[in-house]
Amino acid sequence: MSRQLRAVLLMVLVAACGRGGGYGESPRQMDDACAILKERPQYSRAFRAAERRWGVPTHVQMATIYQESKFDSDARTPYRYTLGIIPMGRQSSAFGYSQALDGTWDEYVAQTGSRRARRDNIHDATDFMGWYMSKSRDELGIQMYDARNQYLAYHEGRSGYRRGTYNNKAWLVRVAGTVESRAATYQSQLRRCGR
Repeated sequence: MSRQLRAVLLMVLVAACGRGGGYGESPRQMDDACAILKERPQYSRAFRAAERRWGVPTHVQMATIYQESKFDSDARTPYRYTLGIIPMGRQSSAFGYSQALDGTWDEYVAQTGSRRARRDNIHDATDFMGWYMSKSRDELGIQMYDARNQYLAYHEGRSGYRRGTYNNKAWLVRVAGTVESRAATYQSQLRRCGR
């Protein structure tokens, strides 16, 4: 086998191992829901599957994923530093499209029997999000189309939402408003392109 062919095969193998089931990088036009779904057709299938199974509208899923990971399958929280230079680990265990925490992800896997589910896989991430938001609807009475309150419960956890912990976080209330606005924009765009 030629040296060049071996080098190409090695690069392909390394590239294949580097991706954990997702794209890693975000879509090019994240402000246009139709462009996102055209560029990444498997996103559309994942959003529709979660909507059918759990009832969470596609535009609410998309706005939440945009806020959580900017559609980056490998998204992680930043590192914490001691003395400004010594890395002390990540701020939390949040990972993937949905930025699900380890404990919440484990609860999802146990309750749904999805043992092979991965946070960096769009189908699993949207299913997780649908599962979580359906529990928020059942336990807190938050409607599935209410992107603002679904996001607050998603970010703070259902018990935190119940206690109103977000009321002490003006920045989070602003972010939830942004999620609500993005969801409305995505919804009108999706209607325009017939999705």
